[in-house]
This record gives sequence, C-alpha cells and structure tokens, in this order.
Amino acid sequence: MSAPRRRFSGWTLHGDGRTVGPGEVVAPGERLVWSRTVLIGVQHVVAMFGATFLVPLITGLPPSTTLFFSAVGTLLFLLVTGGRLPSYLGSSFAFIAPIAAATAQGGVATALGGVLVTGLALALVGVVVHVAGPRWIALLMPPVVTGTIVALIGLNLAPSARANVEAGPVTAVVTLVVIILATVLFTGLLGRLGILVGVAAGYVVALVRGEVDLAPVGEAAWVGLPPFTAPVLDVAVLGLFLPVVLVLVAENVGHVTSVAAMTGSDVERLTGRAVFADGAATALAGLGGGSGTTTYAENIGVMAATRVYSTAAYLVAALAALGLSLSPKVGALIASVPAGVLGGAATVLYGLIGVLGARIWVQRRVDFSDPVNLMTAGAALVIGIADYTLVLGDLVFGGIALGSGAAIGVYHGMRGVQRLRGTRPEDQRADLVDAADAP
Repeated sequence: MSAPRRRFSGWTLHGDGRTVGPGEVVAPGERLVWSRTVLIGVQHVVAMFGATFLVPLITGLPPSTTLFFSAVGTLLFLLVTGGRLPSYLGSSFAFIAPIAAATAQGGVATALGGVLVTGLALALVGVVVHVAGPRWIALLMPPVVTGTIVALIGLNLAPSARANVEAGPVTAVVTLVVIILATVLFTGLLGRLGILVGVAAGYVVALVRGEVDLAPVGEAAWVGLPPFTAPVLDVAVLGLFLPVVLVLVAENVGHVTSVAAMTGSDVERLTGRAVFADGAATALAGLGGGSGTTTYAENIGVMAATRVYSTAAYLVAALAALGLSLSPKVGALIASVPAGVLGGAATVLYGLIGVLGARIWVQRRVDFSDPVNLMTAGAALVIGIADYTLVLGDLVFGGIALGSGAAIGVYHGMRGVQRLRGTRPEDQRADLVDAADAP
C-alpha cells in the first residue's frame, strides 16, 4: 500500500467510515466519518498535552505560548508533508537543559535565540536529507552514538529534578507514587497518560497543602492571545543547543520509520520534509516565545491502539490545541502547577529519557564487547552527567554539547584508527578465516 499523493485535496473515506476491520489500518490519506475523526483528534490532544505543557513549566516559558506554537507547528508539518505523514509536534524534552542553562546566563530571550538557531539548523539538515537521502545520518550517528546522546541529555537534567523535589518533598513523593501506580493499574490510553494522572493528583495535594496560587487564574481572561517574546541571538549559548539538532534528527527519522512500518506505506521518502518541517516549526517557536518541537511518540501510541493513522485526526488535534492556547485562563492554570509536582514528574521523565537511550542500544543490538562502543558510551556519559564545561571566548559548551561531541568524535576516531591498523572486528574475523583456509 502506497501513501496517497494529495495535498489536502480531501481524505478518502475508509470503508463505511465507522469501523476498522481486522488487520486493517486507516491510512494517512483516509479518514473515518468526521464525528469519529474529531473524537480521535481530541484523544491525540490528551495524549500530547501532559508532556507538552511540562516542558514550559520546567523551563519557565509561558505554557499557552508553547501550546500555541505546537499547534501552529503541527499545521505547518501537515502542510509541508502534504498531509501524507501523521504527526503531532509537541515540546521536545531535549530543549529543557539548554533552555534552562541559557536562561540562567542571559534570560529567556537569549534562550529563545538558541531555539531559533536550532530550528534553522534542523531545517537545513532536512533539505540535505531530502536531496541526499537519510543514509548519511545512520553513518554519522550509529545506534551507540544516538543512544548515548539521548541518555546523557536525560541524565544531565537530574540535578534540576532534585531542586524541584526539595521545594515540595511531600507533594513530589505523592506525584511520583501516583505516576508509578497509574502506569500499572490502568490500561489503554489512561495507562499511557500515567504522568498526566500523577500531575493531576499531585496538584490536588498541593492545593490542600496551600502550595498553589490561584489568584492569576482568577484574574486571567477566558479568551486572548498568548504572550509573545522576541529572541536575542547570543553566540555564547549556541554550544548548548546544537547537540539538540542531532537528537531531533534521530527522533524524526525514528518517527517516520515507525509510521512506515505500522502502515505499510512508503512515507520514508518524506523523511527530509519531516525534518525540515520540524526545523521550521522550532524556528517559528523561537521567534515568538515557545519551546522547540519534535514528533511525538505519545501520539504513535494512540495510532497503534486505534489503528487510525489519518492526518485528518491530526488536523483536528492541531485546531483543538490552538483553541486551548488562545485561553489565557488555561495558560494561567497550567502555570500554577507548583515546583513539588514538577519535581515528582521530572524524576520520572528525566529518568525515562535516560533509559530511552539504553533502549536504543538494546533494540539495535549494540555490541558492548566492542571496545569502540564501550569507550564511546562510557566517556560521553560521564562528560554529560557530570556537566563538564568548556569556555572558549564568548562560547560556552556544557555537558550535553561536550558529551554529544565526544560520542561522535570518540566513535569515528577509534573506527578510523581501526581501519588504518586493520584491527576492526570484521578484519580480524577475515584474518582468522584466511588463516584457517591456508594450506
């Protein structure tokens, strides 16, 4: 089955528009009847909402602004990919550490400058991928490198989680416990929303304990534009953000590959467009005060559960999110979540990011008996977790940047020496075969 080649000229009704038969999927260019498409679209909003609003809460960016740009970014993504690739662009957790560090150095506007440059760089990569194909990405970032970069980003954030927990330990523990229990007690979509359930429970506890200030919620209007902030470019913080480009590329490629596998379509040819669209959406967010975006795995879970991959549902989701972002009262309510709740949720989230890196190693069968893989991961993880810092004039490179650079440099440097010396495992195996065949 091939992806329909249309640009929002309409979606073909799948069957009777009400049922999805055994073994069938609703393809990106198809849809169910609009009443069911709307319900599935709203479900996508629920799936992305918890993670999307946690990023601005943790980084200090306005939640309503971030939600606004995630909705606009999703619409842009659908436009660039011609409505052929289902995806929601939510807030990327890879931006949390660089935004926090850049904000501490020069303020929110400086952090937004970093988001803008990251988006432009990612868009440029998308153009290259579209022209040259995605194979060079796998060569530059093999699984051991990709997994290491993802892991060190999550683990680098651990100190900020601890700071939030210490600000409200009781609320943080309740939030953490409920997240853990909800994940195993509930099934289906509710089980996948365990973090959102835990945040809601922690918020109630915080209300009872008097840790929530609801005055801004009461003062906020029901309808209005979110606050926008212009970026300020500062080369001193760019070293914090550029490694995020590598993570976003890997996430986009993984998303496209997953959709292709689940739908049996040839959407992988849209990889370059997907990367470019995410870069453009991230740059747009940086221009106005939102966090950088990425394709959301949470929504892949919804598609896998419903077997509905229709981009019409994502159009509904984007419009619904846009509507929510235009309510300052909703934004104020989200912003009222106290530090203790964030600490409990961040403890899980940051750990999950770290473990996701390890999952890449497992899924791609990275061989850690190979000293190159072992050295690549070991050195880069310590650099990232310990948050090594290098200052070169106006440029400041933190643990994530240095760790990411170390992962790529150590891997390719050691492989280069192996090639020169003929000590690669495959070379040694070939030597053994030659010796066995010798008379």
